[in-house]
Amino acid sequence: MFRLALRQTEGLIGSVIRLIGLDLPVPDHTTLSRRAATLEVPRPQSGNTEAGRDAEPVHLLVDSTGLKLCGPGEWLIEKHGTRTRRSWRKLHLGLDANTGQIVASALTGREADDGAQVGPLLDQVAGPVASVTGDGAYDREGVYANAAQRHPDAAVIVPPRSTAVPSRTAESGPTQRDRHLQLIAERGRMAWQKASGYTSGPGPRLRSAA
Repeated sequence: MFRLALRQTEGLIGSVIRLIGLDLPVPDHTTLSRRAATLEVPRPQSGNTEAGRDAEPVHLLVDSTGLKLCGPGEWLIEKHGTRTRRSWRKLHLGLDANTGQIVASALTGREADDGAQVGPLLDQVAGPVASVTGDGAYDREGVYANAAQRHPDAAVIVPPRSTAVPSRTAESGPTQRDRHLQLIAERGRMAWQKASGYTSGPGPRLRSAA
């Protein structure tokens, strides 16, 4: 996932084990290299599968978080209080709402737009997608377009911005976003959240995922 060199992977594993308080030996980089040549790591499948049936459609929750990159100078900062410029990255995640499993991820620069990563996240999901749920940062035409292109029947559940206006075709051929706006105008945002499943429905929803 992180595309680290073997020595860096060894260090990462050791750090994680220490952080969770386990007394376990860490494989050295030569062991990792030897085992990586023959070890097959199956990718977890999203959704549920049963004999003779395809995977159930995924209810995908999307969100992002910031990652601070720390280098060897961190000890000097801690000891002497010196300042240095920190680097940040954005981790974009797609979560299966039914299982709580991360089924897609993308690492970008901090300037990347959240909505622009929906397409790459959807490309990583195996099987059909029933819905895509995100917060207001995903209120972009591109999000709806990417979902419709890959999964035409998928619902896009994103709260429109307070300044959002209907499209030009809202009267003759309303889009999903137009229907969201119409429901909010008629019944309010809380009613829209309940009707759309934004904070309820199958599996953990957006707030619990964040």
